[in-house]
Amino acid sequence: MRKYFLWLALAFFLITSFGLFQQVDSLWKTTLILAFASLSVGIGYVKILSGYQYTFWIITAVCAGLLYPEFFLHVGSFDMRNKWLILIIIQMVMFGMGTQMSIEDFTGIRKSGRGVLIGLLGHFTIMPIMGFLIAKTFGFEPEIAAGIILIGSCSSGLASNVMTYIAKGNLVLSVTVTAMSTLMAPIMTPFLMKIFAGTMVEVHFFNMMMEIIKIVLVPLVAAMVHDVLKNYGIGAKRKIVVLTILSTLWLGIVLLFGNSFEFAEDSAAVHILEIVNFLCGAFIVGSLYHLLYKVLPKIDAIMPYFSMFGIIYFTLVTTAAGRDNLIQIGFLLFLASVLHNGAGYFFGYWLSRASGLDVKSSQTIAFEVGLQNGGMASGLAGSMGKLATLGLASAVFSPWMNVSGSLLANYWRKKDDRDEVVS
Repeated sequence: MRKYFLWLALAFFLITSFGLFQQVDSLWKTTLILAFASLSVGIGYVKILSGYQYTFWIITAVCAGLLYPEFFLHVGSFDMRNKWLILIIIQMVMFGMGTQMSIEDFTGIRKSGRGVLIGLLGHFTIMPIMGFLIAKTFGFEPEIAAGIILIGSCSSGLASNVMTYIAKGNLVLSVTVTAMSTLMAPIMTPFLMKIFAGTMVEVHFFNMMMEIIKIVLVPLVAAMVHDVLKNYGIGAKRKIVVLTILSTLWLGIVLLFGNSFEFAEDSAAVHILEIVNFLCGAFIVGSLYHLLYKVLPKIDAIMPYFSMFGIIYFTLVTTAAGRDNLIQIGFLLFLASVLHNGAGYFFGYWLSRASGLDVKSSQTIAFEVGLQNGGMASGLAGSMGKLATLGLASAVFSPWMNVSGSLLANYWRKKDDRDEVVS
């Protein structure tokens, strides 16, 4: 079936060429989007390129956002940049990622302590510093420059685990660094943004920390609730059931008597109460998801696709919102992404080697340092209402990270295979 989409993509590209030649804008714009969409499906037929389907969907989203920005920014009177919609989708992205993790991932530091420390040190120093230097060198306007620093200050994403697996690296180390950097993000990301981007955009440390807890840790808690119910003993399961019941009761009280709580707007108490409510919701969602899992056991394998959909949505809306900026500085942003990403691989690898880690562990740290959580960066930019500027870097950096990571992982894997044959 997929090979027919390749032929369909070719037909659409030919019609696009005809439309361009005849200067029929509606024809070539529509068929160009359809051509990339068809190619995104059909490329899975070509074995050597099958790993790039997600990347081609990202390219399709960028193309659609550039050509029809208004169409993808509003559905009727509804703004697709609505903060609640962004929050829900980014939580879905993080929950989908969380279902591929387990509580055991957070205990891996006992086995790979030195590697984890080196990975975290490299991740939270190399990338924000390089982001700051690149942003200053290229002279981007403040909010776009801050977006580069933002993506450099976020935790690593599951892409690093996938690339490590392809490269036959140290998967336990990779998963542990990803888990620990995610836990540290609520403190480290606003701290690094305050230091490196505080003069570019207004950074409220506490508010940003609360946002990261909502968009990263809350869905992660929901995923871990499911993990406990799926893999742990009866005692642990009973505790989860009790906490879920208490969470439901608490949210019921808030729903009925919430107006009785009087706090100053945007005060610490308001934020803390909001986080408590979200965490209670996490226990309920995790428990409900587990019930769904018992009916549909394959749903865990499907969840990453929801995460991919969410990131494609962010790419589409960010591109549409920042279309004018992207047309002006798109090439420079792409060049910045190549330099930023490449610096992460290079310094992550050689920092690890200099610290005495073996080659495979050093390759793993290279991926952990070089590959950032673009979804988290987009979600934060959206929560700040600056998707068109602060979120622009993540829309450009994320596709390139997937391409470069796949290329590097396959290169290291093939090199390892050749070395095994020689030996």
